[in-house]
Amino acid sequence: MKKVVKIVIIVLAVAFVIAQFFRPDTTVPLEDPADTLEASTQVPPNVEAILTRSCVDCHSNRTTFPWYSNVSPFSWYLAGHINEGRQELNISTWNTTDIKRRVRKLDKMCEEVQNGEMPLPSYLWIHWDAKLSPDDVNALCDWTDAEKQRLQPD
Repeated sequence: MKKVVKIVIIVLAVAFVIAQFFRPDTTVPLEDPADTLEASTQVPPNVEAILTRSCVDCHSNRTTFPWYSNVSPFSWYLAGHINEGRQELNISTWNTTDIKRRVRKLDKMCEEVQNGEMPLPSYLWIHWDAKLSPDDVNALCDWTDAEKQRLQPD
């Protein structure tokens, strides 16, 4: 039994070392200030603070990669979430999308924070300060409602 455990530990250690040679792309795309959410939207300071604290790491081109993003397999997991987050909503490219899509994204933003789906629970394991309070959720949803009204004045 000892021999099997030893072999398993050696195999896992070798696999871990080999995994370090296969890294995902963690290049942060450049951000054009004219394309950002802030360029076309009036974001109140309290909402901007919420977005900065809880959203920009995964939903913008302002990602700050933590130290553990250099360790596989964590780097794969993290890069996958960030890429998916940017695909779903990227506040760095907000102005490059049409108004109908922006309205849908504003709806979804409010819905997901109200349901506790965002920020992701896995993100909150390490980023405790990103947790949204009920006041944060209300502020974000009030802002998304106002922004939808501004975009669709009908």
